Amino acid sequence: MSPSSHRLDPRARQLLRSLVHQYIAHGEPVGSRTLAKQSGLDVSAATIRNIMADLEELGLVAAPHTSAGRIPTSHGYRVFVDSLIELPQPDEGLVRQLAQQLPQGQGTQGLLAGATELLSSMSHSVGVITVPQRAAFAFRHIEFVPIDAQRVLVVIVFMDHEVQNRIIQTRRPYAPDELEQTSNYLNRHYAGRGWADIRAALLRELQDAKSELERTLAAAVELSEQVLPDGGDDVLVAGQTRLMGSPDMADVERLRGLFDAFAQKREILGLLERCARAQGVRIFIGEETGLAPFGGCTVVTAPYAVNGRVLGVLGVIGPTRMAYEQVIPMVQATAQLVGQALKPSTPAP
Repeated sequence: MSPSSHRLDPRARQLLRSLVHQYIAHGEPVGSRTLAKQSGLDVSAATIRNIMADLEELGLVAAPHTSAGRIPTSHGYRVFVDSLIELPQPDEGLVRQLAQQLPQGQGTQGLLAGATELLSSMSHSVGVITVPQRAAFAFRHIEFVPIDAQRVLVVIVFMDHEVQNRIIQTRRPYAPDELEQTSNYLNRHYAGRGWADIRAALLRELQDAKSELERTLAAAVELSEQVLPDGGDDVLVAGQTRLMGSPDMADVERLRGLFDAFAQKREILGLLERCARAQGVRIFIGEETGLAPFGGCTVVTAPYAVNGRVLGVLGVIGPTRMAYEQVIPMVQATAQLVGQALKPSTPAP
């Protein structure tokens, strides 16, 4: 809970809540007369002005230009999110709507791309999601195909039906029958397991192996050092152009900085990786991201997991004038659905 929220009496809390709701809904500075009508408090306009002055002194609201009305600051949004709204678990209707719109049968990449676009379209902001490394996924089948003396084509079919190919350079020549024996061994003993733990198991087996197995295991250990294909894109981003239609993003220089950040992705990836270490929904408002291009934005994220193992993070990036009470449950529900959809595709941790 924000320290400033402890200094607010019930009337100030109610007025701040009403002001944030009004500003999110209409995008205009909120005056004392509107607050008097909408807050439900039986107080005079003079009292409301005094409370507004106190909230301004605390840095929770600000008066833009010469307007008599006020708008919430980033700090005001933080108090609102931390202590002035109640967020129940996502309701069945929302979960059902999201589940119906997530793509089915398109593999992991299709699922994640669809989830990113769904987050963007439903929030009218930017959807983002980190892509799990392939080491987190179980493989179904592997083949080693010789190309020349010390180059081998590796073909991996994963449990989520993704197929990836990679050419690796070996330390010594391998005969075709040796490569076939190695792939047969891996398929027989390790199919259904994630590549992240296969090498460690192979090394343990090699230590205990009898002579007839040593050559096959040694080959499997060497090939497994290089076998996992690169993960490709680390972050998927969708809906950047939706920000151009937001009146809160009318500043061309701000948009240019945001679009550069979306194109480079490094800063976004770093922020999302920080979120992967936390439980549940995380919200960064304005400068809390620590990233200059996101100074006027809010980032709402949630990790998606399988069997308690976090595979990635998804979320929404939009203006601070965001419908928090709709976006937060939506992000939370989407993370749960993505984790459920990936369950058959990943090994138990």
